[in-house]
Amino acid sequence: MSTYENIYAIVRQIPAGTVATYGQVAIQANLSGKARLVGYALYRVDISSDVPWHRVINAKGEISYSPLRQGGDYTQKVLLEQEGIEFNTEGKVNLRKYLWHPKID
Repeated sequence: MSTYENIYAIVRQIPAGTVATYGQVAIQANLSGKARLVGYALYRVDISSDVPWHRVINAKGEISYSPLRQGGDYTQKVLLEQEGIEFNTEGKVNLRKYLWHPKID
């Protein structure tokens, strides 16, 4: 399995109504310290794929806005809100409330 496919497999485990951080996904994929690599992998995902890319946000609880995403970051916010995730007036998600806690085998 490629590094990107490993990342996608982790992201597919994030349940609707929860979020994970780039760093959290990196740790789960045995890529500790490589949160940016997770971001690169998710940037390559087609919006219509089965990878719930929109459930991954930064460690501040924010969507990482970028002009390179061609509006995908606004789509991300809409998709998260459709899953019941609320943003405060500063555009942040309450990580204590919505952070995914993967089961450890």
